[in-house]
Amino acid sequence: MSRALPKYNKRRVTFIGGAAAVALSGTVIAGFALAGETPDSGAKNARTLAGPGTISCPDVRSKLPAVPASAKAEVDRNLTLLNTQIQEANKRLVDTVGQGGPNFVQNAILGPLKDKRVAAVNRIATAIGRTAAKPQGLDSLATCALNAAGTNAGGGAAGKPQAGGNAGNAGNTGNAGNAGNAGNAGNAGNAGNAGNAAVGTITCPDVRSKLPAVPASAKAEVDRNLTLLDTQIREANTRLVNTVGQGGPNFVQNAILGPLKDKRVSTVNRIATAIGRTAAKPQGLDSLAACTLTK
Repeated sequence: MSRALPKYNKRRVTFIGGAAAVALSGTVIAGFALAGETPDSGAKNARTLAGPGTISCPDVRSKLPAVPASAKAEVDRNLTLLNTQIQEANKRLVDTVGQGGPNFVQNAILGPLKDKRVAAVNRIATAIGRTAAKPQGLDSLATCALNAAGTNAGGGAAGKPQAGGNAGNAGNTGNAGNAGNAGNAGNAGNAGNAGNAAVGTITCPDVRSKLPAVPASAKAEVDRNLTLLDTQIREANTRLVNTVGQGGPNFVQNAILGPLKDKRVSTVNRIATAIGRTAAKPQGLDSLAACTLTK
């Protein structure tokens, strides 16, 4: 025979049910809170890496004296070239994010850009100097700087796979081309350098044998620049060895042979200018500036 529950039992059941409802509600609320929370560990990985920055260079046009009419076309052409060089360097900065070692930007972009600018401003000075006082000190405007957008320019977060198999090497941020790192065998930067067994050597046309008779007044400057040409080749060959495994398939051309050519253009122009002060200025020495990689 059934009988009604005592009142206090009813109250107890109601209380227990309410507690269960409260407990269930609390679980649901907690569930919503957890679902909407971003874990600390993921916050860092979710952030966007800073951009590679931009390259800025001193203005050359504003530092020039009055340009003779006879030199205007050549000066304007080289001023335009200076702007083009900066644009190309900024493009290369973006295209090579993650390549090379910690000094990649300096060695492969800023250094070569400086050499190109030295050659361009020397041509400007020479053009003006043919019919007016040659401006001095333009070389000081050749050095450019990287205005970095963030500390991660050119790299990735620790643990992010890098090109060439350097996944998760904390401390190797952006070192996609570190020679010797496990996983870099067959790296794109080593195209043609199977096993890095043969780096090759850089050879350049001989300038000394192509010079006319050098006036006594120019001999010291000419000899100094001829010695510099030899030094430039040695430095390029050293860099060729020290950078094995860095960069992409065009690394040697862009970071070594190209900059070497620009340096040699500047040097042979100084030789020609020195001779031209007291004798006929030799023409066509620029054709001796380009060097090649011999395996």
